[in-house]
Amino acid sequence: MASISRSLLIAGAVIALSACAKKEPVAPPPPPPETAQPVTAPEPTGPVKGSQEDFLASVSSDRVFFDTDKYDIDMEDQSVLRSQAQWLGANPGVSVTIEGHCDERGTRDYNLALGERRANAAKNYLASLGVDPSRITTISYGKERPAAMGSDEQAWAQNRRAVTVTVQ
Repeated sequence: MASISRSLLIAGAVIALSACAKKEPVAPPPPPPETAQPVTAPEPTGPVKGSQEDFLASVSSDRVFFDTDKYDIDMEDQSVLRSQAQWLGANPGVSVTIEGHCDERGTRDYNLALGERRANAAKNYLASLGVDPSRITTISYGKERPAAMGSDEQAWAQNRRAVTVTVQ
């Protein structure tokens, strides 16, 4: 019986050791076949086409200036508005708002009305150059949003303006 016990003990040890034996590792699957990477265009540099930044970079100015109590478009204003009309022609999906502004002199109501006349004068000139008027809205801020602080002719001249802003 001792030899049977010993044989069983050895057989058990052999089975236990064979269960712990290292097995050959399974080879990993082959890598997927190479596929051509799509060609991507380089990242654009500069402002996004049709944005306010593009507008500012492309036109001679985003604003026209007026004399005291005036809203007529002079030769210098015409040049600025022509450059804006060219940009608007190249960007037909973009609409703009023209903001009319005044200096601090005069009543609130007077300046709101004058700012509206200034914004409409710029709008009408752009329309005369072929820009669809439905793409242009106007608003008057009167004297409420000065570009320059001060109570002198230099500040007043900067505040008598119409500013074109793209609508996003």
